[in-house]
Amino acid sequence: MSGLRRIAIIPARGGSKRIPGKNIRIFCGRPIISYSIYVARDSGLFDDVVVSTDDRRVVNVARQYGARVPFLRPEELAEDNVPVSKAVGHALRWLHDHNETYDYFCFIMATAPFVTADDIRRGWEVMKEHGADAAFAVTRYDYPIWRALRLNSEGRLEMVWEDYRNARSQDLPEVWHDAGQFYWAKTNVFMAEGDLMGGVAVPIVLPRYHALDIDTEEDWRQAELLFRAATADH
Repeated sequence: MSGLRRIAIIPARGGSKRIPGKNIRIFCGRPIISYSIYVARDSGLFDDVVVSTDDRRVVNVARQYGARVPFLRPEELAEDNVPVSKAVGHALRWLHDHNETYDYFCFIMATAPFVTADDIRRGWEVMKEHGADAAFAVTRYDYPIWRALRLNSEGRLEMVWEDYRNARSQDLPEVWHDAGQFYWAKTNVFMAEGDLMGGVAVPIVLPRYHALDIDTEEDWRQAELLFRAATADH
């Protein structure tokens, strides 16, 4: 396995409607994307760390913190409704066309300040251990989804899964969700399927405080408070 080439890809488009300039906004003293770049570099796993962006402001910040930005992402791949997997695929194709090929890649979100180098390394070990095609970060739901409610056509509450109405919490099946933080994958499988979770996929279990989704100003403030609390003793 030591001869395999691995790359970290950090997609970071310039546009963000809910949090303008989100990917390079200052988070606890540094541009938030810098945390993802440092984690990739500190893991010691990658031959290269590449940022995919359409914005020259992001280019400058990414290079300042040690990432390579060898191309600008086409505008049509930087729209709100374009899946991020398309940006990852474009990056891998561009690199391949410029004689840079990689056996595995790890896509790391630009807004993932709680992810650690150990998390990234653990993901790689999980891939090797299981001989998997993909491995991605998951975390437990913080409340049993089997207790979910919905509004019916008359505006009244009803159980989504009526069979679980009287079940004890400890008897409910454990359920996980995509943490939206980072994804490992075999390059050839991903390029064939276009799916970050394609092929045989296995989980990388993260604690919930490593899996915060930062999409609103409220999310941002909460994340900064938690980050400061978590690093207060370091």
